[in-house]
Amino acid sequence: MKQILLEKLNNKSAVIGIVGLGYVGLPLVLRYAEVGYKVVGFDIDQSKMDHFAKGTSYIEHISAESIARAISQGFEATTDFTRASDVDALVLCVPTPLNKYREPDLSFVLDTTDSLIPYMRAGQVMSLESTTYPGTTDEELLPRIASRGLKVGEDVFLVYSPEREDPGNPNFTTRTIPKVCGGDTEACQEVGMALYGQVIDRVVPVSSTRAAEMTKLLENIHRAVNIGLVNEMKIVADKMGIDIHEVIRAAATKPFGFVPYYPGPGLGGHCIPIDPFYLTWKAREYGLHTRFIELAGEVNSAMPDYVVSKLGAALNLRKKSVNGCRVLVLGIAYKKNVDDMRESPSVFIMERLRDLGADVQYSDSHVPTFPNMREHHFDLSSVELTPEAVASFDCVLIATDHDSVDYDMLKANAQLIVDSRGRYLDPAENIVKA
Repeated sequence: MKQILLEKLNNKSAVIGIVGLGYVGLPLVLRYAEVGYKVVGFDIDQSKMDHFAKGTSYIEHISAESIARAISQGFEATTDFTRASDVDALVLCVPTPLNKYREPDLSFVLDTTDSLIPYMRAGQVMSLESTTYPGTTDEELLPRIASRGLKVGEDVFLVYSPEREDPGNPNFTTRTIPKVCGGDTEACQEVGMALYGQVIDRVVPVSSTRAAEMTKLLENIHRAVNIGLVNEMKIVADKMGIDIHEVIRAAATKPFGFVPYYPGPGLGGHCIPIDPFYLTWKAREYGLHTRFIELAGEVNSAMPDYVVSKLGAALNLRKKSVNGCRVLVLGIAYKKNVDDMRESPSVFIMERLRDLGADVQYSDSHVPTFPNMREHHFDLSSVELTPEAVASFDCVLIATDHDSVDYDMLKANAQLIVDSRGRYLDPAENIVKA
């Protein structure tokens, strides 16, 4: 089986199934189609199928033209998981959020796997790309496949290869970001390397699925911890009357031993705010308490409240209270120049301000209407940034600093700007750093 599958992967006659057509899965679809593979995309969201039918894109940085090109190259999307038997590779790109107790929620991964297992057959490879704790692939996926009567490493092949997408980053693409891959057996590893070798410039092998799972967690925990450090430094520097952004710019001139990280209103996105808790949860199984990681999580989680407190203090100095004030939150995507709102700290800030009695509006050219979210509800549309509109608010909070904003106009017309992103370098009477 291995040799037959390897030959199909290497000569591009294999049919690739991408399960989950979001920010991770859709770019993979486009890349596999681009190099000549037949691709079938699976998703439970009918609205995505409707977009494909109309030739439109539901992700801002992925063009309708690129999707149309993939369709012309044979890509088709379906909500019918029985078609899993038609493909040679099943690449799982589904969410792995946290539940309300900040514990791993593997329901998307496990429900998806359970939907696919009845239709798996010999000669297939399954790759999990969703970020998760070490042991998920061999503890959860492997037994499910074995229950089908298929022997992993002989009949079918199982790998873990974490996604490394950075939405909206023009400097790196699916093709150019190196891909880590760990197989359950040596044969699985060989198949996994072939699965990605034709579409990724560099595939990095590791010794096991657990090593690959831990690699992704280390990457994101490294970032979360360092952001936690500069967020704490920001609070200390602010108390001392020092601009932390000036300090970071100065420190970054050192050509060795320092990597700049930047503070903000909190962590957002599908990885950095979530992934550390996957490791802290799994570590408890081994009797370990990951104090360093959890402390960084506490610091970062407290940032929305810190920003709200700075905003309240700034209004108070102007003899105004948050209650009854009109506040414009500028930018509700989790980072600049994208439309991705997953875990955006802006939303948490909006909720806190609303709870305090503020009239909260937002402006974000990338998110024209506040989307339906599972836990956050606002019936709002983006405010157009005109001088008159800006001047009508008691406060403008820069939560996400999209490059499309005219910051000079903002500074000239806003009564008060609370800058949580360090967008303004020079002090001004109507600007407060947060």
